[in-house]
Amino acid sequence: MTLPSLPSLRALFKRLVLVGLVLAGAAAQAASISGVSFEDRIRIAETDLVLNGTGLRAVLMFKGYAAGLYLTKKARTPEQVLATPGAKRVQMKMLLDVEAKEFVKAIDVGVKRNSSEAQQAALKDRMAQFDRNVAQIGTVKKGDVVNLDFIPAHGLLLTLNGQPRGEPIAGDDLYAGVLKIFIGELPVDKKLKAGLLGTPTP
Repeated sequence: MTLPSLPSLRALFKRLVLVGLVLAGAAAQAASISGVSFEDRIRIAETDLVLNGTGLRAVLMFKGYAAGLYLTKKARTPEQVLATPGAKRVQMKMLLDVEAKEFVKAIDVGVKRNSSEAQQAALKDRMAQFDRNVAQIGTVKKGDVVNLDFIPAHGLLLTLNGQPRGEPIAGDDLYAGVLKIFIGELPVDKKLKAGLLGTPTP
């Protein structure tokens, strides 16, 4: 058997190192939870965002969706998240079919639980508009991707599989109210909150 020459071994080594770097780079491009991947970095509204954390919304054995929170910089407390300037995104990747009306119900309950009466009054009309945007979807299906984006100077934009649903709704306070559904004092799911904040599960 003829052994490869030293130059050939060096070339092979370089190729293996290059392949390893490419694979390592690919692995660094996404985070995964419950078999669902989230990009480490995205760009919306001409702004680069980083993945702050991921979490799973589950009740008993039923997994509803995996979610990722994107910010302009990492934040580890709800206060830091809310104070972070610029664009934001909550991305939900559905793990089962859900009627939009159930989404609306969960959104309304979440906002009420985490907002004062004065805040609820200020958000009332805009929340009604947002509810209409969600309701028009009909049914959110397994595999669908729902984005709740905050775009400065425009507001809260709902998209389903990359397609806008309704017009953006203005107001930092509205997006803060929606964010609190996930990371507020009374979140929809404590483990999901911990995951989105990148903190240990309580």
